[in-house]
Amino acid sequence: MPADVTPRVLRTADFAAEAADFIAAEIRAAVNARGFCRLALSGGNTPRAVHQELVRSGRGLQWNHVQITFGDERCVPPDDPDSNFQMARETLLDAIDIPPGNVFRIRGEIAPEEAATEYEHKLAAVAARLGEERYVHDLLLLGLGEDGHTASLFPRSPALAETARNVIAVTGPKPPPQRVTMTLPLLNAARHVAFLVEGADKLPLVNEILAGQSTLPAARVKPATGAVTWVIGS
Repeated sequence: MPADVTPRVLRTADFAAEAADFIAAEIRAAVNARGFCRLALSGGNTPRAVHQELVRSGRGLQWNHVQITFGDERCVPPDDPDSNFQMARETLLDAIDIPPGNVFRIRGEIAPEEAATEYEHKLAAVAARLGEERYVHDLLLLGLGEDGHTASLFPRSPALAETARNVIAVTGPKPPPQRVTMTLPLLNAARHVAFLVEGADKLPLVNEILAGQSTLPAARVKPATGAVTWVIGS
């Protein structure tokens, strides 16, 4: 991490509740400070229970002031079981009062390069209206894979060397292999990045990253001016 950024670590036995409370507090803080919150959701299975708890405990959140993006997407239709959007829709989006236009979906059903370019342009248009070089998330949620990947940035992937583009098409080692992912420059533009990690099997990776010596993809998420929080289920 940069010298002036010390990760905050929240270790909890009640992972879903603690993570949901943290997300709700960040949403409220962003809305109070800037009038809206730009929230990026992560994929995989870990967020399922967190989303459900957020629906239950986050009543009163101003979802009409929240803009939702996705850190990555599998190149499948939006109703496919492997779709990150489908998981978010069934566990969160269908249960909250959020305008459809506030949810920025990556179109996994079209050609990967086309989907990446389309998503990049959509985020760039918002950033331009706000005078930003890159789209700035108020809270960007990420997971941690067993190989140290985050979003769809896998070890040894050429995507890790990307310095200009914000969203690109990639091929991953896990099915479905075709993905669209945010790049490190966009992830590192966030005001606050939060890793949601559950499972004792991932603790050695977490400890390696927190020690500051790791070269894993997740260790390269280092916001230039933002904060990093790790919510770890024990």
